[in-house]
Amino acid sequence: MNNFIFYSPTEFVFGRDTEMQVGALARKHGAQKVMIVYGGGSVVRSGLLDRVKQSLQEAGIEFCEMGGIQPNPVDTKVYEGIEICRREQVDMMLPVGGGSVIDTAKAIAAGVPYEGDFWNFFIGKAQVKKALKVAVVLTIPAAGSEGSGNSVITKVDTLQKLSLRAPELLRPVFSIMNPELTYTLPPFQTACGIADMMVHIMERYFTNTPEVEISDRLCEGTLMAIIKMAYCVKQNPRDYNARANVMWCGNIAHNGTCGIGCEEDWASHFLEHEVSAIYNVTHGAGLSVIVPAWMTFMAEHNPKKIAQFATRVLGVPESEDLEEMALAGVSRLKFFFRYMGLPVNFKELGIENPDIDCLADSLHRNKGEFVGNYVKLTKEDSKEIYCLAL
Repeated sequence: MNNFIFYSPTEFVFGRDTEMQVGALARKHGAQKVMIVYGGGSVVRSGLLDRVKQSLQEAGIEFCEMGGIQPNPVDTKVYEGIEICRREQVDMMLPVGGGSVIDTAKAIAAGVPYEGDFWNFFIGKAQVKKALKVAVVLTIPAAGSEGSGNSVITKVDTLQKLSLRAPELLRPVFSIMNPELTYTLPPFQTACGIADMMVHIMERYFTNTPEVEISDRLCEGTLMAIIKMAYCVKQNPRDYNARANVMWCGNIAHNGTCGIGCEEDWASHFLEHEVSAIYNVTHGAGLSVIVPAWMTFMAEHNPKKIAQFATRVLGVPESEDLEEMALAGVSRLKFFFRYMGLPVNFKELGIENPDIDCLADSLHRNKGEFVGNYVKLTKEDSKEIYCLAL
């Protein structure tokens, strides 16, 4: 196990009707004026946005708002939000939604006190030294952004989809998580969220760091819980306890707990970011295509942890042939994804003829000569993985 620092100061307020506490919590954390950030019409139609505003008003907290955040959030909305926050003298961001909304709010929070272009944080030209506070009302369990200090934004002009990590400053001060808010999520959106949180764990689980039994077991147990609860949610979307378990798993998957002491991988996410940046597909659906392909590649090149995942999480019988075990695990994972209504190849994702060269060129232009850590991928390796997803 490697040395590590674990910092997770977020206050989680979990359960039924907890969104009505948002005003009191914002006041507790020193807010005077917040900017509510949200996506499409669902938070409006459901009445959630009105309940949030009512709670803020009752607590004496002023607010402004910005809607229209789309999946695969873009830099143009970040620039718009920065301008509004500066004009309105906002001191706390309040995203109401899922990962795209939260990631946009975090990028705005970093950009408001910064005199330069916020994109400098994402391309490594600057580090976040100061940021507005961020608080969250979560409606889509998936990205785990309610408990992380990470943000992923796409630059429209260049189609670069890049991530920022600033856990000391961008972890939310509080996150409200009401599983009832997820009852009306479409089945496909639920499934995409489940894929995303599973892969957040797998990026940490597939490591070469030795003797990380506690991290391994945390990962395996959480993955098994997600799969079990996914079947329950599929059968009954209004099963409160199943929804609650899935929602909390999404947070555990990405708040850093599962990867403590490990060298993490993240190649699958980086491979997928190129797909969703160029073809504008849903991130979770892109992952359900890329991850089995990545695992198939790893079955030949570094099968040990893939085989362990196959037997401990998916119940593949143990054997001396690790590659065979690993590939059996890939087959079972694909079966689960398909059961949930997810694609497992480019054609099912709606991409008939992906430009493999373009995807690989963009990936390595953004991430360098090598990508990932479980096996450090060259451009040719990346092309092979994209081809395995055909």
